[in-house]
Amino acid sequence: MEFIGVNRTGRGWVQRAFRKHGEKVMARVAFLGLGVMGYPMAGHLAARGHEVAVWNRTAAKAEAWAAQHGGRVARTAREAAAGAEFVMACVGNDDDLRQVCRGADGAFAGMQPGAVFVDHTTVSAAVTRELAAEATEAGLGFVDAPVSGGQAGAENGQLSVMCGGTPGDYARAEPVIAAYAKICRLMGASGAGQLTKMCNQIAIAGVVQGLAESLHFAEKAGLSIADVVEVISQGAAGSWQMANRYQTMAENRFDFGFAVDWMRKDLGICLATADETGASLPATALVDQFYKDVQNMGGGRWDTSSLIARLRK
Repeated sequence: MEFIGVNRTGRGWVQRAFRKHGEKVMARVAFLGLGVMGYPMAGHLAARGHEVAVWNRTAAKAEAWAAQHGGRVARTAREAAAGAEFVMACVGNDDDLRQVCRGADGAFAGMQPGAVFVDHTTVSAAVTRELAAEATEAGLGFVDAPVSGGQAGAENGQLSVMCGGTPGDYARAEPVIAAYAKICRLMGASGAGQLTKMCNQIAIAGVVQGLAESLHFAEKAGLSIADVVEVISQGAAGSWQMANRYQTMAENRFDFGFAVDWMRKDLGICLATADETGASLPATALVDQFYKDVQNMGGGRWDTSSLIARLRK
């Protein structure tokens, strides 16, 4: 390993134990959580030449990842984080994140002062600020970095990453995040990344409902959905959802991308935060209830485009 300098941070001198790999600068990284997003994201880190240790609640998934990508399998989040300069997490919700960060087997207990925790989970801004404060007290960096782009974006390394934290922590983490990002931006202090992700989910909810109603209307009017989409997608109605989901929606197939259960979790965070900030989200609240209807239809694991199924019942 070649030491290429040191960084001065507010927590003292921190050695950048990066090594040269061709023209790139590599790092020791831990990745916690190997779900549909985390598994390929960690894979991109390994493909870039980073030294990656992985941990997953179901150990078999971590073993499978290591068999495919190499790297080290850890028994606990703490073990994965030991010696890592960056610890990335992509888990389920606020409670999951607290569990992987805290306690004797948590990541914070294994991290060295100056290391940076990067959270890709979509969680509340409140838990982000709570854990960021604990990290700062322990001499650690913390960047909240939720992502958008779905499973396809994770697999293709084309995620949009919205970040909150200090400029120094972000500047150190951004070259590592770049392994799976098409855009990565610091949006403000701790929690700003999560608030930006809420904006993303609010916008998606309305777009998917509008698209579902449009396609449903075309069906009832006896129009060709393919012809309708070909025409209107070239105008103001065009969207990523229309381009990537209209055909599967027309075919009543909903096993692509982000699940309804997770969308409801995210919209619940949006609505709770809106109550705190005084924002008005009437359409979001309505679409959240529509997704509840989809869950009641047995579609909790269907992807978010399944809103059209509710209109067809």
